[in-house]
Amino acid sequence: MRTLREQLARRGGNPPSGLTRAPGHATRAPALDRLVAHPAGRLLADQFTKLLIMGAFTLGEAREVTAFFNLVRVHNAGAAFSMLADAGGWQRWLFTALGVGAAGFITWMLRAHAGERLFCSALSLILGGALGNVVDRLLYGYVVDFLDFHALGWHFPAFNLADSGITVGAGLLILDELLRVRRARA
Repeated sequence: MRTLREQLARRGGNPPSGLTRAPGHATRAPALDRLVAHPAGRLLADQFTKLLIMGAFTLGEAREVTAFFNLVRVHNAGAAFSMLADAGGWQRWLFTALGVGAAGFITWMLRAHAGERLFCSALSLILGGALGNVVDRLLYGYVVDFLDFHALGWHFPAFNLADSGITVGAGLLILDELLRVRRARA
C-alpha cells in the first residue's frame, strides 16, 4: 500500500503541508497528537483542582487569597451563571448530553482541521473544558466551581479551570476568525 506522499508524488503533486507518515501508522497530521493531549491535560488539571477544593473546603466556604480573589466551594447544578440551576434535575442530563455532543463535534473538527494551529488550540481548550464539566455532572450532578474574583463588593460568578478553558478557547476562536477574514481581504 502506497502512502499519500508516494501517491501524490507519482501523480506529480505535493502532499498537504504537515502530513507525514510515521513508521507503521497511517498518514496523519503530527499536530493531532498534541491536540488530543492538550484537552486531556486540561481535563486532568480541572479534575485534580476540584478534588483538592472538595477535600479542603466545605460547601459555601471561602478563603481570601488577595483583596480581589477568593477560593470558594460552590456547586452549580445549572449552566453558565447558574442558569437553570433550580430546574429540578433534568438539566443535569441536558447539559451532559450537550457537552458530549459538543465533544464529539469538536473532535471531528480537530481531525478535519488539524493543520490550523490557532483554530485547533481554541477547540482543544473548549474540548478539555467541556469534558471537565461533563465529568462533574456525571459524578456529582453539579459542577464544582472555586475561583471567585471580586471588586468593590461585586463578585463575578465563581468558575473553575474547565470554564476558563472554554472562555479562553472561545476568545481564540474569535481571534482566529478575525485573522482569517483579514487574510482573505489582503
